[in-house]
Amino acid sequence: MTELAKTFDPAAIEAKWYAHWEDGGQFRPGRPGAEPWTIVNPPPNVTGSLHIGHALDNTLQDILVRHARLQGKDALWVVGTDHAGIATQMVVERQMNAVGQKRTDLSREDFIAKVWEWKAESGGEITSQLRRLGCSMDWANERFTMDEGFSKAVLKVFVDLHKEGLLYRDKRLVNWDPGLGTAISDLEVETREMQGKFWHLRYPLEDGSGFISVATTRPETMLADMAVAVNPSDERYAALVGKKVRLPITGRLIPIVTDEHADPELGSGAVKITPGHDFNDFEVGKRAGIAARDMLNMLDGAGRIVQCGDIPEELLGLDRFEARKRVVEMLDGAGFLERVEDRVIQTPYGDRSGVVIEPWLTDQWYVDAATLAKPAIEAVRSGAIKIVPKTWEKTFFNWMENIQPWCVSRQLWWGHQIPAWFDADGNAYVAETEAEAQAQAGEGVTLTRDPDVLDTWFSSALWPFATMGWPDTQSPLVSSEVEKPAIGTRVSTSLDTNGGGGALKSPEWQRRYPNDVLISGFDILFFWDARMIMQGMHFLKDVPFRTLYLHGLVRAADGQKMSKSKGNVVNPLGLIDSYGADALRFFMAAMESQGRDIKMDEKRVEGYRNFATKLWNASRFCQSNGIGASAQIEPPAATLAVNKWIIGETVQAIQAVDLALADYRFDGAADAIYQFVWSRFCDWYLELIKPVLSPAPGERGEGPDADETRAVAGWVLDQILVLLHPFMPFITEELWHAMGQRSCDLIVAKWPMADARALDPEASREIDWLIRLVGEVRAARTELNVPPGARLIGYSEDADDAFARRMADHDAVFTRLTRVSWQPVEGGRGGACLRIPAEGGTLVMPLDGAIDLAAESARLTKAIATAEKERDALAGRLGNASFVERAKPEAVEKARADHAEKSAEAERLTAALGRLG
Repeated sequence: MTELAKTFDPAAIEAKWYAHWEDGGQFRPGRPGAEPWTIVNPPPNVTGSLHIGHALDNTLQDILVRHARLQGKDALWVVGTDHAGIATQMVVERQMNAVGQKRTDLSREDFIAKVWEWKAESGGEITSQLRRLGCSMDWANERFTMDEGFSKAVLKVFVDLHKEGLLYRDKRLVNWDPGLGTAISDLEVETREMQGKFWHLRYPLEDGSGFISVATTRPETMLADMAVAVNPSDERYAALVGKKVRLPITGRLIPIVTDEHADPELGSGAVKITPGHDFNDFEVGKRAGIAARDMLNMLDGAGRIVQCGDIPEELLGLDRFEARKRVVEMLDGAGFLERVEDRVIQTPYGDRSGVVIEPWLTDQWYVDAATLAKPAIEAVRSGAIKIVPKTWEKTFFNWMENIQPWCVSRQLWWGHQIPAWFDADGNAYVAETEAEAQAQAGEGVTLTRDPDVLDTWFSSALWPFATMGWPDTQSPLVSSEVEKPAIGTRVSTSLDTNGGGGALKSPEWQRRYPNDVLISGFDILFFWDARMIMQGMHFLKDVPFRTLYLHGLVRAADGQKMSKSKGNVVNPLGLIDSYGADALRFFMAAMESQGRDIKMDEKRVEGYRNFATKLWNASRFCQSNGIGASAQIEPPAATLAVNKWIIGETVQAIQAVDLALADYRFDGAADAIYQFVWSRFCDWYLELIKPVLSPAPGERGEGPDADETRAVAGWVLDQILVLLHPFMPFITEELWHAMGQRSCDLIVAKWPMADARALDPEASREIDWLIRLVGEVRAARTELNVPPGARLIGYSEDADDAFARRMADHDAVFTRLTRVSWQPVEGGRGGACLRIPAEGGTLVMPLDGAIDLAAESARLTKAIATAEKERDALAGRLGNASFVERAKPEAVEKARADHAEKSAEAERLTAALGRLG
């Protein structure tokens, strides 16, 4: 046994134990014959740092993997980082810009080499931060989406999809970021409400007979208009359908077409159609028979005006926003501007560049997501994948059933370069190597490789299987003591399935696919989770994971979304510095309620640090009273009711945690542990056994009862440490070793069994009776202002034999906890008495001489009147329909909570006054 320090200091133990676990290979799988259990982490960007969302996501994952490990499973938590094409290229370019260099000063190869240098020196900061959080990931097999082995899987998937006709090149609209010069995904588009304008324009009919009015928030795009659409049911324009209008400024003639997209109730009912610069218009244009290759594109990649159909010279080369001003001036001067409205506009911005995103017509590579989505939809419908909480299924189905082609190409240098080569005529040859592409094209054909790279989500969609060796069918056999491999080295930790002794073995993916569970934020359900399902089911013909758990967001204390601009971002590393990783982890688990966001509350994090301190002090109490590590897994034999009771309470706590974790009720599991440790073990059990452990000050309890109690207390503390370990790994490992010699570290100990045979209903009833009685006596003393040092005498009234026996059996502890000396004397008592009814009788305690009865009666009467007045005022407010309907929901909720509090206070004080009668 190692004596614990007087003060719990998280920082002193966290670094020590994490290094011990990692250096000892404790995070590695490798339990021959054990059931495999696998989870993969959503790979954070290699440029990233730990934010509060990562803290939640990874805490929940670590709870599950540590729990699985304690259950004896061959648990693997796959860890790695994403190459983050846009973000990483931006970081390196900014560094170059700071010293007067540009990316284009280097060749593509030299720039990529520079990015790899940056990664080696500065990339992966987040991995050290995940260690600080206590994440027990298999760092010895850390993956990276640009690893050689992973890249091999990416190339195979691209080529195979192309061969199957599920990946193709097409001209379509994309979210174009003029600042970065690349297409970006919907996830990288941030919509902001901006003060803008709505311009109403007049387009003259070709025959000069009048005008048709349209409106737009982007007047410069009229330069590339290709039609005006009206609703086919709109009788106002029936006679004009098929005719043409002359486009102002350019003079081009464009047709008036019908399309359901035009809303007769909105504006004039007529809308301008710019298929090359608006996603809705693109679809209207296709329905009108305009091929994508014929759609006009009036902007270059930097958002400057280019010639696309009689655009005046003076506008060419202008930035799109400068062009907007000039176009409005020209329209106004020519009499084509009807009016301008001020309006709040939903404006798309690039989340990294900060510039306005432009719908842009360009040639890109696309995946036929609709075809790949069908098996994924069926997997969720059939229950092959269980989404938790189930409420997200509807959202999943809605998106997947209406899924659009997936643009997978990006105009960057950093990333997986697309394995396609073009000849002089623009024909594409897709192959894993240039030699294979050349063989397709034929000798003498000059080929040029596509300079684009793949969308980061394309590669991360392969994460559940490409991280474990797919598509290889064999991989090198390595021992659990192997050093961390170099980047690109393919490593496996699976069992040797080749009959033993061979140099090669089956890779992990054959044993660990499907994974058991994926934990993810709901915000990447479609961008990552759904794409993993699609790719996994297509290439491995099975689901990538059996359960998909979607957690909410961590919000600021006032419920707002955290953002740097609002200044309400919380740094989890700062919380770890202040309160310890265990406290932050427990907060995350305790607050994670399915389907709800988490409101950040630093006071609660502090409260869970206090919880850890309480456990620390309880362990010190155990040490000082001869209680140490248990020598057995099964509950010790017990004869004392208090020991039978705590064994039963322990079993019930184990049951509650097991059930909660099985249902992914992290908050339920945390609450069950918290209540058991704080209330049942620390506040009650350790107090109830003090008379047995130390009958008198400075005296050590001896004999069978004391020996039994020490054995039971040590066993219960062991169960607590194991139960709590997935949530608070550092303090539990420290206490585990401090309490005595161990055969193994706690991280690989045995999860407790909830054996119902250990329950003793009679002992539970007896101790629960004692706890209720002690609690009510304490509360009554406090309500009546009985001085803490005042000793009362207790008598029984109308008591049965069981009441008398229980009081006699627990006399010593009752006196210690309540400062009431019980006298086994039956009979009524006159005068002011404190009466506490209990099962089997009433405890009566005369108050003469203990308090000023008149003063207490007056105080309570006044307090009751105040509480009732406040209660009634709140009831009146809640009864006012106007208040309930118009007030903010949080104000109504607070009024209800305050009313309940005041009602309970009035009842409590009234009961206290009644005891004086």
